[in-house]
Amino acid sequence: MGDSNWGGTTATRPVPNRRRVFCVYGATPTLRSPNGMERFNMEKRVKYELPEAQMPTQWYNIVADLPVAPEPPLNPATKEPLGPDELAPIFPPSLIEQEMSAERHIDIPGEILDVYRLWRPSPLIRARRLERFLDSPARIYYKQEGTSPAGSHKPNTAIAQAYYNKRDGTRRLTTETGAGQWGSALALASSFFGLDCTVYMVRISFDQKPYRRSLMQVYGAEVFPSPSPETEAGRAVLAEFPDSPGSLGIAISEAVEDAAGHGDACYSLGSVLNHVLVHQSVIGLEAQAQLSLAGDNPDFLVGCCGGGSNFAGLAFPFIGDALRRGEQGPRAIAVEPAACPTLTRGTYAYDFGDSAGMTPLVKMHTLGHDFVPPGFHAGGLRYHGEAPLVSLLAENGLLEARSVEQLATFEAAMTFARTEGVLPAPESAHAIRATLDLVEEAREAGTEPAILMCLSGHGHFDLGAYEAYLAGELQDYHYPESEIQAALERLPVMDGGGDAR
Repeated sequence: MGDSNWGGTTATRPVPNRRRVFCVYGATPTLRSPNGMERFNMEKRVKYELPEAQMPTQWYNIVADLPVAPEPPLNPATKEPLGPDELAPIFPPSLIEQEMSAERHIDIPGEILDVYRLWRPSPLIRARRLERFLDSPARIYYKQEGTSPAGSHKPNTAIAQAYYNKRDGTRRLTTETGAGQWGSALALASSFFGLDCTVYMVRISFDQKPYRRSLMQVYGAEVFPSPSPETEAGRAVLAEFPDSPGSLGIAISEAVEDAAGHGDACYSLGSVLNHVLVHQSVIGLEAQAQLSLAGDNPDFLVGCCGGGSNFAGLAFPFIGDALRRGEQGPRAIAVEPAACPTLTRGTYAYDFGDSAGMTPLVKMHTLGHDFVPPGFHAGGLRYHGEAPLVSLLAENGLLEARSVEQLATFEAAMTFARTEGVLPAPESAHAIRATLDLVEEAREAGTEPAILMCLSGHGHFDLGAYEAYLAGELQDYHYPESEIQAALERLPVMDGGGDAR
């Protein structure tokens, strides 16, 4: 058939003979009939959309259906379970109640639904062009969360958190952001509910993604590169490492310190915590209804995983249904970068959620709270820890974890963009990479599964990363095992003298 020049390198790769034309830069893979004419079956449905009236009116909380109870967060000083009053300095009462809730369903207030209607229900897409290009034995669906005003799944919880903070009397929100998707979402939500917003953006992303920073400022947020001279936590890092690229753990320390030091401010987190995963459940709840329209059931659930919010939002409603029925559910696969392999190479232990040790101790998969990952381009996945609920499910065999390399991830993103026409965020591209791998595994096994993937956001603000990939300037990162072990040795010391493992 021909050769394909991928990734801006001079190497060529043969394209298997699967009734498709070769792909070169500037061309889109196209299925052709034997006489050379393009042939598309317009009767094959691509979009599965729900009317606004069928948007979920309750969030789902998987805690109600877990086979084992989650480990409680601990006070870092006493190592005793944390009470609601101890969270009050940085969180509003409504969100503390949700964080501790074991109720299966939580009503979504009408004011939140009114904002959700700007983009929800988000579409479920059958990736037929990608299927044709791959000659895929699998049916591939993706939940398109990039249709929100901020361009990702993050507003699902940002809108909720801003609403509850406003209702509970908060004047200003503080937060961290990696790639800028969460910061953009919270800035948007704050503008909708009349709140001030301060964002500490990881330094490497602050430099790599200037237009994300601009978007936050358009929505009215104040944005600082982290580590910054604005806080004690930031100044301490800069004193020791003046050229620090930053990390989500450092940025969290700064945002928490800021909120704790001002009585009219509260801290807002875009991932990890239970109430965040609850808010994101709208993704999976909608997908369940949309797959019913398609007459299909997923065999695989795939999402990228940094803190775990979009993955949990997609997978938890399906996993919960299977737990209630006592059946084997779909295989849920959390995909992380090989350069920050929290689930695949970390340990399950109590650790701080931030670098300075200001947060409660939570039981999670961690690489150590002072772990600083290299500056790869999926900034939203550069976090040392994992959501406690995602970690608990992983420990109990209810989900799987995979890590993928940066170059292979961008290669998958290019294939997706040239077939489906959607430019994925580098974070979302991790899920695409794993999906393409699952297709090949199905081909080898002779199976025809249905794969449901969360496309957590678009990559329009990440074109600098794509430009670097096309120029051959990106590289894979392999974090040394010795450095991971060194970070794990600095886990908090628990009662009895041992660390938190």
